[in-house]
Amino acid sequence: MILLADNADEPFDFIKEALPNWQELPTYKINDDTAQVIGFFQSKLLKAKPVLNGLVLAGGKSARMGVDKGTLHWYGKEQRYHMADVLANFCNEVFISCRDEEQKLEIDAQYATLTDTFTGLGPYGAILSAFRQNPAAAWLVVACDMPLVDEEILQHLTENRSVKHIATAYHSEVTNFPEPLITIWEPKSYPALLQFLAQGYSCPRKVLINSDIKLLQVPDAEALSNVNTPEEMDRVKRIIHNKLAQTDAP
Repeated sequence: MILLADNADEPFDFIKEALPNWQELPTYKINDDTAQVIGFFQSKLLKAKPVLNGLVLAGGKSARMGVDKGTLHWYGKEQRYHMADVLANFCNEVFISCRDEEQKLEIDAQYATLTDTFTGLGPYGAILSAFRQNPAAAWLVVACDMPLVDEEILQHLTENRSVKHIATAYHSEVTNFPEPLITIWEPKSYPALLQFLAQGYSCPRKVLINSDIKLLQVPDAEALSNVNTPEEMDRVKRIIHNKLAQTDAP
């Protein structure tokens, strides 16, 4: 881009000589073309935004539930597949996180998987493993035990993403802290996660609490509901049933 002073009509001769193709560059006047100048920089910033990949956290052992939470059917298919399909609308690539090669063999081959290389750290290890696989990407991480996360919530999260912060997360009304398991982790969060791990911490929420993040208010607080027990499963089933009934109502 070439910016001209208000009293100038074209670039100086030495600029023309240095840039033989100068006429092909967008040329604006500083005060007269403010909107075009802003639009130019906005478009460049959008192009510089790190690509967004998706990660479905499905590597837990589901001890309290008694069955693998990723295999529960909330919307007609296993939740890990349903969540991967939803994330595909917002992400460049989507991976299902799994804890080891044995679990990986259980997952449908049509879905890309990402095996933990930081083992024994739960979700923290899954996030680090994703960054080890692609440290230049941002990662939209969603746990498979949050069945009320839908396209509307993810649309809101991605539209309000801030690349200047290490992460964009929702405030949880239940814990009164950021919710790390539906969060966009930017590439700059990778060294921060490693630093916390070196200090003996493996809690992603602690990283969010003690870092420069963009904290959002969730449009629907129920969307952050975790399902870890049969009782919680029954409650969320009723919520989903009521939502589907309202959607199907004439």
